[in-house]
Amino acid sequence: MLDFIVQGGLVLWIIMALSVIAAAIIVERLLYFRTIAIDEEKLYSRVRASIEKGHHDEALAICDQNLSPFSALMRAGIENRGRSEELQKEMLKDAAALESPRLERGISALGTISNIAPLLGLLGTVTGTMKAFGVLGQFGAVSDPSVLAKGVSEALITTVGGIVVAVPCVIFYNYLVGKVNLIMLRLESQVNALLAMINPAGEGAGKP
Repeated sequence: MLDFIVQGGLVLWIIMALSVIAAAIIVERLLYFRTIAIDEEKLYSRVRASIEKGHHDEALAICDQNLSPFSALMRAGIENRGRSEELQKEMLKDAAALESPRLERGISALGTISNIAPLLGLLGTVTGTMKAFGVLGQFGAVSDPSVLAKGVSEALITTVGGIVVAVPCVIFYNYLVGKVNLIMLRLESQVNALLAMINPAGEGAGKP
């Protein structure tokens, strides 16, 4: 295995370093999405029950116990319950928008790695081929095929390395982007439900 890596040259080492970074991003994001996954209906019911009793501090405490974007959205709604419904709606939308950077953290870097890895593989192919032709240009006919094999090996190994890294990166990038989009759509759709919960029976025409 070590010989395989050595034959790939500097470019393969760079590809491997990118693969480690990509793996770290994927694992961190998967663990993060698992951490924020909650039963939203159950959480909504608990917060609603507290609000109906007038226990707003209890409702905020329930939100603080959860790390999900939905909890952050409910917290923003409860904290601004005395304002006008239109202003509440804007603040809820702003709160939802603030969750986007947290959800997308590292995903753009993963997308960049998925694009760079095959290009680095192509670069390794070019440099390896140049080495092989350089040997031929220097010596003309080469009696020992192993002299040419070094350049050819670098060319092929870096190409394979770039593709092997890029394929899972693309798969997980698309999965994570879809996950983020789904969560953001769900947050946007919950704005009206939260307004109805916070302002029962048409309340909410309070402070601007």
